[in-house]
Amino acid sequence: MLQPSRKQNEATAVSVSVSVPVSGRAWLMLALATVGFAVNFWAWALLSPLGPHFKDSLRLTSFQQSLLVAVPVVVGSLGRISVGALTDRFGGRVMFPFVSAATVVPVLYLGLAGHSSLTALLAGGFFLGIGGTAFAVGVPFVNAWFPPERRGLAIGIFGAGMGGTAISALTTVKLVKAHGMANPFLITAAVLALYAVVAALVLRDAPGRTVPTEPLAGRLATTLRLGITWQASALYAVAFGGYVAFSVYLPTYLKTGYGLAQTDAANRMAGFVLFAVALRPIGGWLSDRIGPVRVLAMSLTVVLAGAFVQAFTPGLAPIGTIAFLALAAALGAGSGAVFALVALIAPANKVGSVTGVVGAAGGLGGFIPPLVMGSLYGAYGSYALGLALLAAVAAAALTLTGTGVRQSVTRRVPATHAN
Repeated sequence: MLQPSRKQNEATAVSVSVSVPVSGRAWLMLALATVGFAVNFWAWALLSPLGPHFKDSLRLTSFQQSLLVAVPVVVGSLGRISVGALTDRFGGRVMFPFVSAATVVPVLYLGLAGHSSLTALLAGGFFLGIGGTAFAVGVPFVNAWFPPERRGLAIGIFGAGMGGTAISALTTVKLVKAHGMANPFLITAAVLALYAVVAALVLRDAPGRTVPTEPLAGRLATTLRLGITWQASALYAVAFGGYVAFSVYLPTYLKTGYGLAQTDAANRMAGFVLFAVALRPIGGWLSDRIGPVRVLAMSLTVVLAGAFVQAFTPGLAPIGTIAFLALAAALGAGSGAVFALVALIAPANKVGSVTGVVGAAGGLGGFIPPLVMGSLYGAYGSYALGLALLAAVAAAALTLTGTGVRQSVTRRVPATHAN
């Protein structure tokens, strides 16, 4: 008997009939989860557009400004590990309202009292990181509502909620200028509180959801022994980490590197975010059809090329703009493909735990570059080396995709056939 080729194996692993019906309730739960993700990410990103403002008003160094916008990222990232495991245990119906309500507190603090010093901002930013853990709630919640052949698309749509950072980018600076520092924080807190109430009343966990019985520590230990956990973590650190890094640091980069006004830089960052958000569901949808390995390979190739071009700091019109839009598209599609990979390979009762670890890696991938970029610019007066490092990391991730990740998907074929 002829053995199937590697490409046929990859296609078999993801190409099941798309005629399996999905209930209207599943789509409703997906919509509510996506809104919750967007609202929490809106809150999570409130400090980023104001970074240049605080740098001027508090006389911060480039490193201090980078630290200010990075602290919520790292806290939200590490928090996903425990929140993902708790979601496996208690479900999204409990965890979405909890995370949203808890995020209200630091948002109010920052708007009303916590913006007068760097210390106060760092303290508020630390707890603002709670909003970033919403991602680890939504992936296992959505995953349980959809059949395997629809999960790439469903999780990609959910991932579009990362566009909440665009809401912050488009509105925060304008609201501060028009109505004072407290205004955007008060509005966000009210929306978070409203969503927490709606989620508590309407959200339902999927029927037949697999609930783990082993203790939290044991589940995390088992999760860390899974190959998919480390492979997806490495890829997500590049794809989503790159997105987060640009979304929090792009206003500073454009203002410092190109001399743009704060509002103009924030608007351009919002455009970057929206383009990445639009491509994330497409990355998941393509992964359902041609396989996440191919989507990741194409995305990482574009990231490598875009970072290489931008390392030379070309003019924004048109080369710089094209390079950044290409990076946004590739990072968005790649992020969607990573969780299509997780949905394909991770055990059903550990999707939340795997998501937590992978999400943490993605957030940490977004925490480090702003600090590196700020430090390198302070030392050399240029961002070229930082972007060259991004190109090198993308090349390493591309190699991992073509070797270890491809083998993991190929080994998954018999299990997929059995279903």
